[in-house]
Amino acid sequence: MSHSDDAHFVFTPHHLMDSKTALLDDALLEKLERAFHKETSQLCLHDIAIIAIEHDPIDLAYAAHRLPVRARLVVFENLPDLMAKATFIVHTNRDTRLAVFRHLSDDAIREMVDVMPIDDALDVLDDLSDRRSRRIVEKIDPKRRFRIKELQKHTKRSAGRLMTDEFFAFSMDTSIGEASAHIRDHPGIDLNRTIFVISDDGELIGAVPARNLIVNPDFLPLRQVMRPVIHFVRADASRDEVIDIVERYGIPTLPVVDEKNVLIGVILHEDVVEVMEDVADQTIASIAGTGEDVSEHEPIFRRFLWRAPWLIVTLFAGMVTSTTLAHFQERIWFAFLPFFVPLIAGMSGNVGLQCSTILVRGMATGELSKGSRKEAITREISIGLLIGLVFGLLCGVFVFMLNAFGVQQFGSDPISIGVTISIGLLGACLTATLMGTFSPFFFGRVGIDPAVASGPIVTAVNDVTSTLSFLFISRIVYAAFL
Repeated sequence: MSHSDDAHFVFTPHHLMDSKTALLDDALLEKLERAFHKETSQLCLHDIAIIAIEHDPIDLAYAAHRLPVRARLVVFENLPDLMAKATFIVHTNRDTRLAVFRHLSDDAIREMVDVMPIDDALDVLDDLSDRRSRRIVEKIDPKRRFRIKELQKHTKRSAGRLMTDEFFAFSMDTSIGEASAHIRDHPGIDLNRTIFVISDDGELIGAVPARNLIVNPDFLPLRQVMRPVIHFVRADASRDEVIDIVERYGIPTLPVVDEKNVLIGVILHEDVVEVMEDVADQTIASIAGTGEDVSEHEPIFRRFLWRAPWLIVTLFAGMVTSTTLAHFQERIWFAFLPFFVPLIAGMSGNVGLQCSTILVRGMATGELSKGSRKEAITREISIGLLIGLVFGLLCGVFVFMLNAFGVQQFGSDPISIGVTISIGLLGACLTATLMGTFSPFFFGRVGIDPAVASGPIVTAVNDVTSTLSFLFISRIVYAAFL
């Protein structure tokens, strides 16, 4: 098979994890690894150069995440031209950028920044130290440098940083033909799905779908085909607000205005999708109790350090539970309870996790507002109570039958054991529901990411509280049968 034939992969996914892009990444990574294991450096570089020419730099950027740091630099150096290198840098991750930038001069980085879109250039410059970023910006063309500095005035997680200042805007007296001619004369600016209509002072007046430039006659002024702009944001709006508006209303291009309603930029839908992916990654990492990047080629010990701090809480919670159980081991009523602690911990843990995850998701997507908070709390507690009643009753019946037929032999009355476990499980599930329901709101109020509420910290605390409530309730119920 020739190199050109090998460059094109045809995949037929057969599994949920086997997406076409995932299979492409695996195949490309395998090709790169084979090239790096060539007998001589000359053969290695020859094969890497061929791979770099044949494949899209975006695909190479994703595959490089999983290579050792030194190998990523080799892939970058063998890319065919400046544009391919700039595309690689834009689509790769922060660790790869830093590894490459350590071996590049300021002038080399400046050349790549010059050919990047402004918003991508900002993301790249953000990964550099402030001192080096300023040095590179000072080397850029004055007009482009001014645009970059204007965008850098906005905070990193704001609408001002998400927006691009490259867009088409015309006065409402401009004809469709004049607007179309202007767009043709500026091929360097991407034609988005929306063009905007502004006043002489730059104030946002309306918007025109790009399709209207095709279906309407050239002599028609934009004022006759424009629509009012209902949704827009200020430059200091948070990225969560931007995501909420774009997702709810399906806006392809969201305008950004200043305090005088002057149009200063637009946020493209594809940029919002990227931010949504970042937010989702961070939320999932918080829920899982780790900040590691699964696609990143990191040492085992470093991944251990990412996870260990969260698990310390789980360790201490387990010690508290075991110490409490040891304290009651001489009590008569405690004789059979330890056998059911894993069941209680598992049931209550899942119940609490379901509650907190649902609420965190509602907070993240904006579906859970202050007005609906009380209703959501009531709903989750009601569901938790129903779960406790149904599964507590089922568990009590099973335990009674197992003891009545001699499958389990604890030396006590089967009815008392069944009722004790049944009510104890109900209390543990209700405790877990309360913990899982109120913890996200508590974390949000004190300024901590509510996603942490679904992580190991609350899971560990939930195990302790649910087990203690099970013991307390079981002690009272069992005593009633003596």
